[in-house]
Amino acid sequence: MRSTIPYIFAAALALTGTAHGATPAAPATPKHVVSETLAGVPVNDPYRWLEDANSPEVKTWIEAQNAYTEATIGAMPHGKELAARIRELAITSTTRSSPTLAGGTLFYMQNTPPQPQPVLVAQKWPDGQPRTLVDLNANGGGTAITEYWPSPSGRYLAYGTAEGGSELTTIHVLDTNTGKALPDSLPYAGGGTTPQGLAWDADEKGFTYVRFDTPAAGAEVKQFDATLAHHRLGDAPVTDTTVFGKGYSKVAEYILLEGPAGKDVAVLANEGDGGPAEVYFRRDGKFQRVLGRDADVRSASWINGRLIVVSFADAPRGKLIAVDATGKRTDVLPQGDTAIQHVSPMGDGFIVTRSAGPDWSAEQYDGNGKLVRRLPFPATGVAINSVASESGQDKALITYAGWTTPTRWVEYDGKSGELRTVFEVKPAADYSKVRVHRIEGVSKDGSKIPVTVLSMDGVEANGKRPTILYSYGGFGLPVTPGFVGANLAWLERGGVLAYANIRGGNEFGEAWHEQGQKLQKQNVFDDFYAAAQALVASKWTDTSHLGILGGSNGGLLMGASLVQHPEQYRAVVGSVGIYDVPRHETAFANGPYNVSEYGTVTDPAQARATLKYSPLHNVKPGTAYPAVLLTTGANDPRVAPWQSRKFAAALQDATTSGKPVLLLTRMNAGHGIGAPFSQRVGNAALSMTFFANELGL
Repeated sequence: MRSTIPYIFAAALALTGTAHGATPAAPATPKHVVSETLAGVPVNDPYRWLEDANSPEVKTWIEAQNAYTEATIGAMPHGKELAARIRELAITSTTRSSPTLAGGTLFYMQNTPPQPQPVLVAQKWPDGQPRTLVDLNANGGGTAITEYWPSPSGRYLAYGTAEGGSELTTIHVLDTNTGKALPDSLPYAGGGTTPQGLAWDADEKGFTYVRFDTPAAGAEVKQFDATLAHHRLGDAPVTDTTVFGKGYSKVAEYILLEGPAGKDVAVLANEGDGGPAEVYFRRDGKFQRVLGRDADVRSASWINGRLIVVSFADAPRGKLIAVDATGKRTDVLPQGDTAIQHVSPMGDGFIVTRSAGPDWSAEQYDGNGKLVRRLPFPATGVAINSVASESGQDKALITYAGWTTPTRWVEYDGKSGELRTVFEVKPAADYSKVRVHRIEGVSKDGSKIPVTVLSMDGVEANGKRPTILYSYGGFGLPVTPGFVGANLAWLERGGVLAYANIRGGNEFGEAWHEQGQKLQKQNVFDDFYAAAQALVASKWTDTSHLGILGGSNGGLLMGASLVQHPEQYRAVVGSVGIYDVPRHETAFANGPYNVSEYGTVTDPAQARATLKYSPLHNVKPGTAYPAVLLTTGANDPRVAPWQSRKFAAALQDATTSGKPVLLLTRMNAGHGIGAPFSQRVGNAALSMTFFANELGL
């Protein structure tokens, strides 16, 4: 569950004014206990009533909580100063992302801050003039481009849009030669946990795409039980035929992989979010399975007519296997010392992107799997984000960024081995004085946890630096070196930032991920605690100046961390988090997608393990909890907004510390995907104001 943490910047300015009188007390929350038994364990839920967003009582409660948060944040000093500096730092030169090569044309997203949303651009590769194909900024940024898919020759472009943070996608098509839109408009085309997907036909007269069932008149669309449908350009969507997935799984996720010239199509089919995929090939218009889940496939790429898959079967750091049109498997590359993240075509061979904790690298191999060279990227401090390339081509476009390096695009020459910078973001400030340090925590079971610490030159570890520790810990998503950007506002005022590579991510491979899943989820929280202890032991900070930050699955991390070790942290910011873990599975449509990560509470052993760490179920009355800021979006399709409501109410009732427990609900936002510029900047301003006040920046 990827997550950003958006806020409307205008609202953030209003929330970060100067003090104007005493801050009111938190609104009282009535208790209406619902009692039940889970795996033999009695469970009482006094806040079940807060799950009904349509209830007038709940709406009034949300308004009261928002008012309380606004008044409390508004009384905190330095808010306007921080907001202004953050906005200044966020207005960099033009940025680019998500490059794709098709038929000699490079497509990418481009944003010029403070433009609300990126625009979709095309240019002949490598030296053509950029042309804007899609610009949705006229309506103020409420509509976002969710994904795009050029046809094999680059003549057509399909792209998805979604409104108000909902992520529910509608696909549109345009002719790239003329820039004119085709009449095709396909609603209910995936979104949320069910990713969008599309693969063009070789003749470019149609495509296969992910689709939800059309809802009955007046009913809400069900964002699950997706199938693959085929669409012919010019046809009405109601005539599109289902070609795969009927009855496959209610929590199916599909990754469509289109081979060169659209001749081959593969599907990586997942049952739930984050687990291994089955692999299907399209043959004579039908999809046939060529690899089962025993191959433990997580990603793949078409390379010289073969599908090269990244398999973790008996290879916790990953190996490469080729599958041809008949389904025959061939070993291509054995497991190495570092974890495989991606494989991309290059000439007659491929490029492999790897990681070892926070350190990333890339290697070029020939068609026989023989190493050509390691690409000349810095050994530490940067992450390789994407590779845009095609089989038979000797040059690839590679994007990367690092703690002090804004996004940079380089052209890699597979013959000479040279990197040539073709695009780089110009930051709004000097980042040359940011210093990167590496420390290590030791978790409860002895596992070593890398922690990267950022500070300004001259800022020494004096034992009480205001410090923010971030991590995620789930779904095989790594914590990577990312540009400091607007967070320079924290560092230049003497603060410290720290990033922990805890289990649940895949920084060291799939075993690192699996050790933070299901019955082993407690490892994630132990790792994070070890990282916090390492910051104190190394004299960067102390418990009176340590804050923690996380969103989505990282919000669960925040909740578990603060209830398990309330004495360790001074302030906590959790965004769009899961706090009532059993109810996430049983009372929210997206919850069953996450069974592959969290396990199912229908299994008694898993249910008992879940109750032991579920944040809501471990709030203890009479405990001095740290200051807490929880945020959620009313349109979130991935994590129910009531998760934050129930947890905030429980903490407000239980805490004895006198420190605030705040909840902000954004009414026209979701999980954070596709948030406009103003929301992203406003989020940073709000969180930083809260941390600055509580940690004594």
